[in-house]
Amino acid sequence: MKNLPIQFVRKFVQYGFLAMIALIGVQFTLFVNQLEEGILPTITRPPGIEGFLPISSLISFKYWLVTGIFNPIHPSGLVIFLVILATAILLKRGFCSWVCPFGLLTEYLNRLHRFIFRKDIRMPRWLDYPLRSLKYLLLFFFIWAIIIKMNARDLDYFIYSPYNMVADIKMLLFFKDISAFAFWVLVALLVLSILIRNFWCRYLCPYGALLGGLSFISIFKIHRNEGTCTQCQQCTRTCPVDIKVHKTTGVLSDECHACLKCVAVCPEPNTLYISAAERSGALQPALYALVICLLFIGGSVIGRLTGHWQTSISNAEYSFHVAQLDTPFYRHNRGQVPVYNKDAWMLMMQRIKKNQKPWRKGQRLKD
Repeated sequence: MKNLPIQFVRKFVQYGFLAMIALIGVQFTLFVNQLEEGILPTITRPPGIEGFLPISSLISFKYWLVTGIFNPIHPSGLVIFLVILATAILLKRGFCSWVCPFGLLTEYLNRLHRFIFRKDIRMPRWLDYPLRSLKYLLLFFFIWAIIIKMNARDLDYFIYSPYNMVADIKMLLFFKDISAFAFWVLVALLVLSILIRNFWCRYLCPYGALLGGLSFISIFKIHRNEGTCTQCQQCTRTCPVDIKVHKTTGVLSDECHACLKCVAVCPEPNTLYISAAERSGALQPALYALVICLLFIGGSVIGRLTGHWQTSISNAEYSFHVAQLDTPFYRHNRGQVPVYNKDAWMLMMQRIKKNQKPWRKGQRLKD
């Protein structure tokens, strides 16, 4: 594997993660379909679906820091969140260009952009920098609303609320029964991503902002050997996020996704490389791929061994929640913490404990 082209290795990893995510999506869809039919699922709910609940995972992270409790509602979401943070601290924003399916989609949209315009159109700096701040503003909002404002009681209330318990199902239903407004927002984002390269990742993704901030302290970075560099600038021209690679001895930019495209096109051996220190400890691309895969595999294994992988929500509870999705249990209070009838909720929990049979679709509790 050492002699394989760098980008072949990266694509192999990308498509491997994409296949895994697709299988998780299919399995979870079948699980929810059985719930909607009013039967106890015979298909196991895939814990990996919680990787698509970043806000719930951030709340779980704060709850863990405050209370020391690894909440049992969406535990794998927190495990995946911690693994992603670890990738940024160790391997720059490698998650974005090696694992994230949206990163892979962005690459194909960039190709479409190049096909339409016959070249890469770059945003002027006076507009690029203000737009890049948008994702950090979104990140600061979530940090303020969750990390700063929410106390242990608020966190506990949200984590064990009926709304959070079925956040994964509501996410699926958002796409299955998408509203006209949400559909056109997604279409607008798609069009903007074709017209403006990396639009979502570069300007709006708060996850990217979080990983970008952590990547400043990343152990491994792209380094350039000035002694052997011929200033051909192929590295800069090929960089998908417009970093001036040929002008730096070490890439510190928060936009670097560690895609290693610059390393792949460099015509001079050992001039560009990813390492922990300049001119020493170079990490071979194949080893980079292995490390990022082992981080996710290791995280899931540790989660299973420590009992922090499978949700504690029983299939009977899931069945009841699916039947109640349009009741006051799930109404929002100004779009924030859900409000529900506590007495009805306690009664429901008592009934579930006494009877593990599934709840029929459409069945309702009286207030």
